[in-house]
Amino acid sequence: QVRLVESGGGMVQAGGSLTLTCTASDFSLGKYHVAWFRHIPGTERIGIACLDMRDGSKYYSDAVKGRFTVSGDSAKVSLHMTNLTPEDTSVYYCAQDLRGYNCREDYPPFVGSYQRWGQGTQVTVSS
Repeated sequence: QVRLVESGGGMVQAGGSLTLTCTASDFSLGKYHVAWFRHIPGTERIGIACLDMRDGSKYYSDAVKGRFTVSGDSAKVSLHMTNLTPEDTSVYYCAQDLRGYNCREDYPPFVGSYQRWGQGTQVTVSS
C-alpha cells in the first residue's frame, strides 16, 4: 500500500525545537501538495501547514505561524517547529490530496480532502 511516513517526533521541553519529516518510499512528493495535520484524541485533525512544490505556495495556521516552517523537495517534506509549548503536544500527520488541488495560502487544509496519509508521529512538549 502506498503511503507516507512521518519521523522526528519525540519529547521536548517548552521552548525547544523539533523537526518532523515526511517521506515516501517509492514515489515523488512533488506531484501533489503535502499538508501537515495534528490530532489530539477526541478532536478532529487540524490542518496546520501545507507546501505545494509545484508553485511554492505555503499555508500556516495562526497557531503555528511564525514558529513552524515547512520546506521540502520531491523526496521529503520537513516541518521545523520552534518555540514549542505544551499546547503543541499532539500526534502529527502528513497527508496528500491526490485530486491535485493546490495548497492555498489563505485556506486551511481540511482533513476530508486528503486521501494519502502517514501513520503519525507523537510530539510531546513538557512545561
